[in-house]
Amino acid sequence: MKLLITLSLSIILSITYAFVTSDIIKEVEKNYGRFAKNRFVALERLIKSLENQSVEKKLEKVNEFFNNVPYSSDIKTYGVTDYWATPFEFLARDRGDCEDYVIAKYFVLKRLGIPSSKMYLTYVRVKGYDDAHMVLTYFPTPRSEPYVLDNIRRILLPASKRTDLTPVFNFNPEVLQDGKKTTAHRKWDRLLKHIRENRI
Repeated sequence: MKLLITLSLSIILSITYAFVTSDIIKEVEKNYGRFAKNRFVALERLIKSLENQSVEKKLEKVNEFFNNVPYSSDIKTYGVTDYWATPFEFLARDRGDCEDYVIAKYFVLKRLGIPSSKMYLTYVRVKGYDDAHMVLTYFPTPRSEPYVLDNIRRILLPASKRTDLTPVFNFNPEVLQDGKKTTAHRKWDRLLKHIRENRI
């Protein structure tokens, strides 16, 4: 029987990570300009507008919001081959790769009350592409078909409609299986460190 261990620090950070404050908006405008500031203001408005909406509406609108950010590889953005950006870094720079879309959606949906136990960072293979890809999946119940939040096909769809995707590995950042950390967990730990440092 697999032992599931909750990562308490991850939970605390996920809950308390403040997406938009006046200090953050000022810093973003100072370092990245007025248009970057406007993106953060738009995110703040989106979160407020969705607080009392249905789960499906939250999934749809958060997916849509972040899919408007242009795609860019980590090499072009950060000068390294693999970097998991905080939502602030992603939105301030207005560019990122597939992991960055997923991470930003995960944190905003969690801020909107979506349980982390229902969301997974899912590694997939995309038909016609050689590189691995990541999407966010939402499971209404443990046995139900998940919804797929993706930056390639931009609309929210159930997994059965995504015949172009082959699942490889589901990763929940707040749970260890058998008490062991995967490579993905270690990347998540670095991400949380950057969040604690308020990287933008």
